[in-house]
Amino acid sequence: MAALFHPTPEQFQIENVLTALGNPTRLRAVRKLADGCEHACGTLMADVAKSTMTHHWRVLREAGLLRQDPSGRELMLTLRRTEIDARFPGLLDSVLRATEEQPATPA
Repeated sequence: MAALFHPTPEQFQIENVLTALGNPTRLRAVRKLADGCEHACGTLMADVAKSTMTHHWRVLREAGLLRQDPSGRELMLTLRRTEIDARFPGLLDSVLRATEEQPATPA
C-alpha cells in the first residue's frame, strides 16, 4: 500500500478544515471519531458505501482532521484532535458543540 499523505499542522488550512467539516457525512464521521478511540475505516460508517467513504476519508485526511494508519488489512482512523486544537484553538470544540444532536421537541 502506498504511503498516505498526512499534512503537518503547519500545512493545515482553515479553508480545507471548514470545507471538510461542512459536509454532513464527514461531520458525522468526525463526531464519531471525537470519542478519542481508533476505529477501522470499514466499520465506522458502515451505513455509507465504501467508495463514498473512501472519498470522505481522503478529504478529512488531506485537511488534517484525521490519520489513517495501516494495521494488517485495515486502515485505522484517529482524529488529530491535539494538532487541530493547537493550530485552530477551540474550533473543533465549537463545531462539535454547535452541531450536537438535539432531542426532538414536540410540536
